[in-house]
Amino acid sequence: MPTFAQNKSIIMANDNIVITIGRQFGSGGRELGRRLAEAFSFTYYDRELLSEAARRMGVSADLFASHDEKAPSFFSGLFPTSFGYGSMTGYGASGIGKSEAIYEMQADVIRAIAETESAVIVGRTADYALRNFPRCVNIFVSAPEDACVARIMERGEFSSENEARAACRKFNKLRASYYNFYTDKAWGMASSYDLCFDSSRLSFADMVDIVRLYIARRFGNA
Repeated sequence: MPTFAQNKSIIMANDNIVITIGRQFGSGGRELGRRLAEAFSFTYYDRELLSEAARRMGVSADLFASHDEKAPSFFSGLFPTSFGYGSMTGYGASGIGKSEAIYEMQADVIRAIAETESAVIVGRTADYALRNFPRCVNIFVSAPEDACVARIMERGEFSSENEARAACRKFNKLRASYYNFYTDKAWGMASSYDLCFDSSRLSFADMVDIVRLYIARRFGNA
């Protein structure tokens, strides 16, 4: 598989459509992604993408997932040589950091998906990895903090609203730093996406209908 540097400008044209979703923590981005995948019969990728990248890289999927969507300053230098990183052809040979090598592998997996199937990909700067793919719809999902906290509490992930609120702020900072580090765009800025939704204002069904209309208008009878 080509490296990130080799592959970033050679996305092949095909009839596949890829929907990428950036999202604030607790905004329901993953739920929208799953509903879009179901509505369009696309493959859904979230943490599954990390597992595939880990498998190809020959490292522990759990270790790979623990570094998910974090900028290098948060986890650089944590990979021991016993994971085979240094021997991997095309990754790490140029002396770049291990975190950048992980990102390269993940970006290559994203591009391989776009070349083989229609899919919904959540997070992981998928919109940037596919910036040369012409049939990509980039979505960002946000919501007021109180709405995000309420959704998180409904999921039962935290025992108090204060914990949920702190988690919102923490994970949004991590996602922003990751996105801004690896791309030349700004996480959450409207100009970085095709469609932006406030999930507190519309139902998931309404958002799916809007995306369906957008795809029909943009790509015709796709």
